[in-house]
Amino acid sequence: MFCVECGKEEEIFKDGVCIRCYLKHTSFTKGPEILDIYTCSTCSSYKYKNTWLSESFEETLKRHIRDTFQISRELKKIQIKTECDEKGKNIACTVEISGFLEENKVAERHDITVRLKRTICDVCSKQFGGYYEATLQVRAEKRKLIKNELGAIRLTVENVVESLRAKGNRGLFITDTAEEHGCIDFYLSEKGSAYTIAKKIQEQYGGEIKQSSTNIGMKDSRQIYRMTYLVRLPAYRKGDFISYTSSFYFISSINKNKVHVLDLLNWSEHVFDGKDLQKARILGGFELVKEMILVSQSKDEVQVMDPKNYKTFDVRKPRSTSFDYKTINVVKLEDQIFLLPEKKHN
Repeated sequence: MFCVECGKEEEIFKDGVCIRCYLKHTSFTKGPEILDIYTCSTCSSYKYKNTWLSESFEETLKRHIRDTFQISRELKKIQIKTECDEKGKNIACTVEISGFLEENKVAERHDITVRLKRTICDVCSKQFGGYYEATLQVRAEKRKLIKNELGAIRLTVENVVESLRAKGNRGLFITDTAEEHGCIDFYLSEKGSAYTIAKKIQEQYGGEIKQSSTNIGMKDSRQIYRMTYLVRLPAYRKGDFISYTSSFYFISSINKNKVHVLDLLNWSEHVFDGKDLQKARILGGFELVKEMILVSQSKDEVQVMDPKNYKTFDVRKPRSTSFDYKTINVVKLEDQIFLLPEKKHN
């Protein structure tokens, strides 16, 4: 048959015309010349419909193009490409929308102006207003948290918050942190995430979690509660020397409420439940470790010398081993001297 447009004998595609003439005279995409996109002046997130998204300008622009442009249903495998001069409030962009009409590729270009409207997003508005849903309190049993612990706990909380935000939870933030008298409190924007962080701290340091709630009013005819999560860490900590069941141990690690220890008498390793060690006597930490000069050694003993006063001591080896170093670490606990494996204290 003959195409009514070009007069050539071609296969008729639609309305009496061939595919080439149909493509030549048909517009498949249509959209506005101006697009308004709202962005948060604080966190640089973009608003899409009623949701704020932490994504790139290009991704947001493509969302708006899909919503505002009319794209023919005849096109399949649609792709959107953008090129923008991202300078100033008014951004000049070229939009290319392409697809396939049967086996024929169609690509149409549009010049648009994107007007960036700066405002404050819902999350930043809450953060500026001091909003929080939960308090995470970290305490230690019968002692104050030391400086290194406070710093490590703060870093743990910040890292978990950043990790959850990176996974899409942009509504999570730390409203405030209070550190005083060997304790630390975190004020967090989400109750559920606060509990997740509390579990992470317990996993690293042991202890127990207690929770309570406070009624703070009504919203949309519903009671609103603010949660408090108390993580009480054990009196002992990693690196402590303890006395338990007439034996002396070194705490090498804590995982959840499982405490991994080294028996100083024979260097055997054991795992205790954290609750069992509540009765243990804490003797001290790495400050008790002393470096001695190795004078001599036999199969069962070593002779070491204190470099400060030149006193010598004969110390039993925990097991059959040979020391190749000129110095060796020891710890004195209740008038008993124990050798320490070098790899534990490098």
